[in-house]
Amino acid sequence: MKLPIFKLEDYFSRWEFKAPFLLGQSDAERWDLSDLLALADKESRKLWDTLHLGYTETQGLPLLRQEISALYSSLKDQQVLCFAGAEEGIFCAMNALIRPGDHVIAITPCYQSLETLPRSLQADVSLVALNPSDWSLDLDDMRRAMKPSTRLIVVNFPHNPTGAIIPYEILKGIIELARQCGAYVFSDEVYRDLEIEEKDRLPAVADLYEKGISLGVMSKAFGLAGLRIGWLACQDAGFLEQAAQFKHYLSICNSGPSEILALIGLRAKQALLARNRKIMRDNLALLDAFFARYSPFFHWVRPKGGCIGFPRLLTGKKNVEQFSQELIEQEGVLILPGSVYNDTQNHFRIGFGRRNMPEALVKLERFLENNRQALHG
Repeated sequence: MKLPIFKLEDYFSRWEFKAPFLLGQSDAERWDLSDLLALADKESRKLWDTLHLGYTETQGLPLLRQEISALYSSLKDQQVLCFAGAEEGIFCAMNALIRPGDHVIAITPCYQSLETLPRSLQADVSLVALNPSDWSLDLDDMRRAMKPSTRLIVVNFPHNPTGAIIPYEILKGIIELARQCGAYVFSDEVYRDLEIEEKDRLPAVADLYEKGISLGVMSKAFGLAGLRIGWLACQDAGFLEQAAQFKHYLSICNSGPSEILALIGLRAKQALLARNRKIMRDNLALLDAFFARYSPFFHWVRPKGGCIGFPRLLTGKKNVEQFSQELIEQEGVLILPGSVYNDTQNHFRIGFGRRNMPEALVKLERFLENNRQALHG
């Protein structure tokens, strides 16, 4: 397997721990260890206090898998497989499913590995683009992309980087297209439970479809990225077994402390989600007002879910890469240029899940005022 540079991760590896203000990050406000432990119930606190630092089960701590399965309406703990973060789950799933010559459909823009891993496995990949005017998905575009050899359809809602959510009827249509040719549907659901309006929340694909695979992680909605705990949920036991075989070549098993902390987090999920939703919604109101004030500079499509958006820089004098570089140099504020998603229309990702976003936004506004002539004349 020969893989290209992972543009997004490479960009963050260069800048994430150098820029004082992160305005392009994709996760919700992180939790301190002491605050998380304060939420532990009696059983999980005892597990933490008596933890032995040995190897753990490949599939994941049974109590953790049980707690994860409760996030779904119809799944049992044996239908959950844990990983060291979401990316390991993506890697194992793609390797378990795809053979040379298989056809894969992926929504774009997308997290790079959802596209490049199938290509590296010699799949024929078709990209179906969201409409940039409102980030909607046309089911007819999906239908036209289908082939008799279609093995996998990759979706991601709430969507990274746009924050889009498709209507339930569109999701059901995608599943019906998959069922017609026996294809799997891989659904990146790492932002599920961070919908702006809860009525927009989609059912998990693993609940809806016998060949549906739902990807989850503690990083995004729960604010526990440092645990590196992710999972795949699926009704297909054979697929999960194949994915576990690939995990044996990677992490082998998860971190024991991380599993206990993830268990604590999931048992206190209402408290974690309530805090993070409030931060996200308060910050989104500030962003709405900011983009209204600076409408000549940006095109803003309000996200429906997740704590990220994908505005477009409208200036004709600088591209988004120049804009991003100068913003870091002058104000220490990091945004994520859309080129890491192979976007060529001057979009950039902005994150609004952190408490210090208002401070970063003030610095972005100062940058715009100080560079108004250079940007627009």
